[in-house]
Amino acid sequence: MHEYPITEHIIKIIEKHGKESRASRIESVTLVVGDRSGFIGDSVRMYFDIIAEGTLCEGAELIIKPVKSQFKCPACGTVFYRKPMSFACSDCGADGAPTDTGKEFYIESITVEQEVL
Repeated sequence: MHEYPITEHIIKIIEKHGKESRASRIESVTLVVGDRSGFIGDSVRMYFDIIAEGTLCEGAELIIKPVKSQFKCPACGTVFYRKPMSFACSDCGADGAPTDTGKEFYIESITVEQEVL
């Protein structure tokens, strides 16, 4: 359930950006979530709708861009996506090691609706 507090924090960041931009509301948010980030995109989405009530984010579209984990083979250097239940390199069969790809967790973009003055 650690997605709840991180989603609260995400909404605070978005609200701050929205207020600084003089937005009347937030239209959409794109969030990048890696497989190994420690967060589950669907849980963030569920909490987002609940926590956003009464904020500039209420009704905003949450777009989640998943990033699959990549592994690198220490024997042959191949970068690959692992198959379920295996760390074997797709080229030589040696066990691969995780790379940093798949650890991502960040707000990629925020689309706002501007206030009409």
